[in-house]
Amino acid sequence: MRAATWHGVRDIRVEEVPDPTIVEPTDAIIRVTTTGLCGSDLHLYEPLAPFMTPGDIVGHEPMGIVEEVGPAVTKLAVGDRVVVPFNISCGDCWMCGQGLHSQCETTQVREYGTGASLLGYSKLYGSQPGGQAQYLRVQFADFLPIKVPEGPPDERFVYLSDVLPTAYQAVRYADVADDDVLLVMGAGPIGDMAARIALHEGRRVVVADRVPERLARVRARGAETIDIEAVDDLGTEIRDRTDGRGADAVIDAVGMEAHGNPVAEKVIKAVGLLPDAAAQKLMMSVGIDRLAALTSSVDAVRRGGTVSVVGVYGGAKSPLPLMQMFDKQVQVRMGQANVRRWTDDLLPLVLDDTDPLGTEDFATHRLPLEKAPEAYATFRAKKDGMVKVVFTP
Repeated sequence: MRAATWHGVRDIRVEEVPDPTIVEPTDAIIRVTTTGLCGSDLHLYEPLAPFMTPGDIVGHEPMGIVEEVGPAVTKLAVGDRVVVPFNISCGDCWMCGQGLHSQCETTQVREYGTGASLLGYSKLYGSQPGGQAQYLRVQFADFLPIKVPEGPPDERFVYLSDVLPTAYQAVRYADVADDDVLLVMGAGPIGDMAARIALHEGRRVVVADRVPERLARVRARGAETIDIEAVDDLGTEIRDRTDGRGADAVIDAVGMEAHGNPVAEKVIKAVGLLPDAAAQKLMMSVGIDRLAALTSSVDAVRRGGTVSVVGVYGGAKSPLPLMQMFDKQVQVRMGQANVRRWTDDLLPLVLDDTDPLGTEDFATHRLPLEKAPEAYATFRAKKDGMVKVVFTP
């Protein structure tokens, strides 16, 4: 089959790889019909390179048609249309029972002390083959895949794999009340969708970014916007818009890809040039992130407010403004999305014929999988108005 594979820093190739097979009796094989490119994939493109192996299949936002099921699978049949969550969760362990599917005890990667295994996401999360491919092995097939009906286009459903539950969890963790102001840091796919969800729930939403096309998208949905390049200080700007207090809640939908810290960026690049064993050790013990989005979130939130962190961070020693956070009595919630925790809540919105979240036209680019190398480069550079890419294998 054809698949997008990692071969080095900024080196993604589409090549022939072996087809997946049933390994456990609870597995299924799907033929992938649509698969997404996520901002988190860019972490593999450069910062997390030491944890990658040439030939790794990337991607973690797939959906498709069931082609084969293992002998123990009873709730899924050949021909079913399914979306596959990016975190691999069993549904039976204690963590899954708490709704913490991203911490699944069955698939935790204990070698690195990390949570549930993820599709297509490095040794840190299990080295599982990803979904930017023509076929995919799906584990725990009686629990993990989300069955969806025939009829609506793939774009209506594919975001249940990551974008929708990640954005929904970010809004839930922000705990925004009726009259609250929510600031969303970043208008990439997750920030954009988080803004759409909060707007749909009737909240006042302000979105901050530096890319004009991204700001225009969220503004068209009804959000207020702040062009970070056009203001002297983001915190002052949001306080000026909120009677001097600041936002009641802030969602950091940016994470380690933030601009604004050239020193951290140089350190990340330097570590990436080391041999993998040395680079892994440094990243797991003294690694730092570009923290501009997070520190700006702490500054912009009101006293007693909440910061919901959904952008991915990976620095073991990233410094935080703890004095400011303590003094302001800031509440912080964060973590990988517990996808299966939220999909039942999201399905009615996705199935609504009015498409209230605009999922069908959410993608800015629909490309054949063979275009993956160019798409990664364009997405990283934030060019060509690219916000969300979906591939057709």
